[in-house]
Amino acid sequence: MASTIGGFIALVAVGALKAVVDGAQVVNRSSETTSEIRFAARLLAHDLANLYRDLNPENMRLIGTSQGPDATGPAFLTFYTVGRAKARPDRPEGDVYEVEYLLGTRETGEAGDQAETVSQVLYRRLWPNPDLNRSPGGVVTPIAENLAAFEIRFFDGKQWGGEWTEEMKSLPKLIEVTLAAQAPGRGEPVVETFIASFPRLTEGTEVPAGAEEAAPSEPQEAQPQQPGAEPTGGQNPSGNSGNTGSPPRQPPRKR
Repeated sequence: MASTIGGFIALVAVGALKAVVDGAQVVNRSSETTSEIRFAARLLAHDLANLYRDLNPENMRLIGTSQGPDATGPAFLTFYTVGRAKARPDRPEGDVYEVEYLLGTRETGEAGDQAETVSQVLYRRLWPNPDLNRSPGGVVTPIAENLAAFEIRFFDGKQWGGEWTEEMKSLPKLIEVTLAAQAPGRGEPVVETFIASFPRLTEGTEVPAGAEEAAPSEPQEAQPQQPGAEPTGGQNPSGNSGNTGSPPRQPPRKR
């Protein structure tokens, strides 16, 4: 009887321990999935915030297609971005890169004669020194797995759409990106959504002739200044005219 009771207690203890271990594994996998989705969303938002902008639309690039029933191919978003982190430390690179976020699949193992598809993966392709006359290349890195959705919406100022083509010849007013992943052991997917805007560039803006010259202003009577007071009139203490911006960046090469 003692052996029976001891065996029953051991069986219950083992079952309880297994349940605790399985629960901990589910929590860890869910936490990893959440971290991956947040990292991918922040990385994509950072690249969009550093989007390369130019008054000439031909020097810019932004195209994309959202995931959906009407899409003819996989969801992707491709654009030029400005960055200092080199993709290839041992080779010369500029500061303008072509970056692409592409929704693909990862295949592993074999089931019979066909490869077994495990999950949808969000890939990031970073291409140094982009050139429109060459085939796209670069360094491809998976940044999130088990993706359930990669939805992109573009706002042109009037309505939202799920596609932005090269024929647009301009940047959208807003871009909304939604990433969702199904965490193991959870009924609801993990969702991250953000909206990117481009307020520093006005669509259709042209540089008029003589724009470098300051517009004439009405003469103003000079006001006496107290000793030690900061200079007035919109000038900084160094004597510059307030232009502290960096020089224009080199646009992507074309051949």
